[in-house]
Amino acid sequence: MATKTTKFDIQDHLNTPEEIAAYLDAAFEEGDPALIAAALGDAAQARGVSRVARDAGVSRETIYKSLSDKGDPKLSTLIGVCKALGLQLRSVVDIAR
Repeated sequence: MATKTTKFDIQDHLNTPEEIAAYLDAAFEEGDPALIAAALGDAAQARGVSRVARDAGVSRETIYKSLSDKGDPKLSTLIGVCKALGLQLRSVVDIAR
């Protein structure tokens, strides 16, 4: 019997601010800027890019371009998107270092 698979779409699992925050925490832990930008893009798409762009004070095109796998968002875009998603950027001391 053949195994049936279904397409996994992370956006289907980013329904609450807590889920988005956990997803972004995992991306930040990896430390890869492209992964972080892609994760923010996923979160923006899950919430609705038009709404996030409006709330962040940028265009939809800026969201798509900045948060693509080749994007390199400006800090102001990053902060605006986070605020639009109901998130805050914070610094945490890594006491293990």
